[in-house]
Amino acid sequence: MSPTNPRILPYGEAAIAEAAAVIRAGGCVAVPTETVYGLAADATDSQAVAGIYAAKGRPSFNPLIVHVPDLEAAELVAVFDEDARALARRFWPGPLTLVLPVRPEAGISSLVTAGLDTIALRVPDHRAMQALLDASGLPLAAPSANASGSISPTRAEHVAKSLAGRIPLVIDDGATPAGIESTIVQGRIILRPGPLSQADLFPGTAPIRSAAGPRPSPTEAMTSPGQLESHYAPAKPLRLGATERREGEWLIGFGAVAGDDTLSPAGDLTEAAANLFDALHRADASPAGAIAIAPIPQAGIGLAINDRLRRAAHPRT
Repeated sequence: MSPTNPRILPYGEAAIAEAAAVIRAGGCVAVPTETVYGLAADATDSQAVAGIYAAKGRPSFNPLIVHVPDLEAAELVAVFDEDARALARRFWPGPLTLVLPVRPEAGISSLVTAGLDTIALRVPDHRAMQALLDASGLPLAAPSANASGSISPTRAEHVAKSLAGRIPLVIDDGATPAGIESTIVQGRIILRPGPLSQADLFPGTAPIRSAAGPRPSPTEAMTSPGQLESHYAPAKPLRLGATERREGEWLIGFGAVAGDDTLSPAGDLTEAAANLFDALHRADASPAGAIAIAPIPQAGIGLAINDRLRRAAHPRT
């Protein structure tokens, strides 16, 4: 039996209302932006965000871009300095993503930020995404609406083919204008090139070092999320693949392995992904001197969970 295609609804009030209802219920939907089609979910709901990773298939668990309606909304989520505010005023709404310190009180899921203290924010310049932000009343995490590793989607039919059987709904508003993902900037470093060039962003300046390229050494400042082997790491030693607790350990369980805490007693990988960073934070704050975590299957979103656990357990140098 072939996978069920998502419903494709033409942009309009009815489509936006239905999409907003799906999002408020914890689901995810595909919606166009001016760059590519995005797979949108409530950025404050870890289960909803885990659903994005599950739908994309082979997730990288990298931080996700969060879309908000305007600069005022963005300043409720992140801390802006004057340089960032100047860029936002010049290029928002538009294909510019700013990486900024996240406000803990904003309620953004730690799964969105991948446990980092920064958040990637954008104000989109597209009527469909803006309408969905307004109708849902939520900040929306929205990576590209395609299976990981495949070509980014610029039309609704691209989304439907790539994510058949994985999402319920695509809002169709034609081809996306830019056709490539947004430019990502942190400070004066371009983390990802996109529609806005260095000349657009920083006119009259000498070439600015890009963060793209080889992984930096442990002594070099990290320029983009997920570059270092030792990352997402608690302060305490972390033992992987544990089926029982050793003396002095805080055990994080999964499935049949019970512990002081659990990622999912039912062995649900999507639930485990949603709970991962919060569980590590609780373990790090516990009185135990070390942390152990139960085996996680190497399948689906479990690949991403294990990738992050491997980095978390990697010895610091």
